[in-house]
Amino acid sequence: MSKPLIETTAEKAALQDTAAPSLPHRRELARRLSGGIEVTLYWSPDDNTTSVEISQPATEEALLFNVPRERALDAFYHPFSHLTAEGERWNAT
Repeated sequence: MSKPLIETTAEKAALQDTAAPSLPHRRELARRLSGGIEVTLYWSPDDNTTSVEISQPATEEALLFNVPRERALDAFYHPFSHLTAEGERWNAT
């Protein structure tokens, strides 16, 4: 699993503006909002990978990480458990 990317919404927009051609195309499969945290599940048809993005609109922070396809739905419903399983931590305060 690759290391998660933590960024603000402004940094994300700047990254998309400057690096859009090199970013893989991805499709949103599911989105949910719970307790001020937004979780989105993506699939990339270019390389058949899945990823989960966790964002907190109040602080404009976001975390994006790849997940194995066979664990994508579980990661969508329990994203923080997938982070701790890989030794990564993110505090949503």
